[in-house]
Amino acid sequence: MNLSQQEIEQLKKAGYTQQQINQAIAELEAEDRKGKLVGAYNQAVQSGISPTSYNSTFQYNPTDNLVKWQLELNDILERAEHILREDIVMVENGAVVWKPNPQPMKRIFSEYAVQEILRVLSMYINRNTILSDYEPQEINDKVFDFGKEVNDLVFMKYEDFGLTTIEKRKNYPMLIRQLIDIVHSAYKRAQYGAEKDSLRTARSIMQQEQITPPHINIQTGEARQQRGLLNPMRYIGGKYK
Repeated sequence: MNLSQQEIEQLKKAGYTQQQINQAIAELEAEDRKGKLVGAYNQAVQSGISPTSYNSTFQYNPTDNLVKWQLELNDILERAEHILREDIVMVENGAVVWKPNPQPMKRIFSEYAVQEILRVLSMYINRNTILSDYEPQEINDKVFDFGKEVNDLVFMKYEDFGLTTIEKRKNYPMLIRQLIDIVHSAYKRAQYGAEKDSLRTARSIMQQEQITPPHINIQTGEARQQRGLLNPMRYIGGKYK
């Protein structure tokens, strides 16, 4: 979410500091992300879509409750595993499934490389990371260090990793870029503790819904979500209400 300089100045004139504005933006982004998670979760449960058609190192169960599903990151690692193995995504009987690569000898990475990279990713893409509280500069420093180290790892082990031909090595820059991006996304979920705030909000909403129904718009019949009274985004001309 990006605010214009005029909107930032408007909030500062109202007495909010830059840190409070950043935290408010993080809160709204967490709310939006939670809403998307709810929609994706409900869709997965209703359609019965299974993300795989054969055993993977990581397993995903869409029948778990929302909070557990939000914290379960194995589906991200599972997708990374399939992509690293260059498996083929297909649709069978209305469900998205992964099929083993029919030409495993032409895969860019060897099986050893796949397991080694997944081991490294699992140390970063986990609940310990997303439930932390990082400043933007901390995230930039950590991801920068990760990028250098994973680049060195693949470069120093390129023969063991299967990058034995010129054609395979042409994919090297993009593969490194993808690994950096997936770790960066995990850290961004922890910016200003946004993921923890999102979970608290989700838990509070679920508990509240068990007690009182949401406010319903009489004309549209749709439930309306209200922003927190202390969130300064409420006061930017109603833009984010």
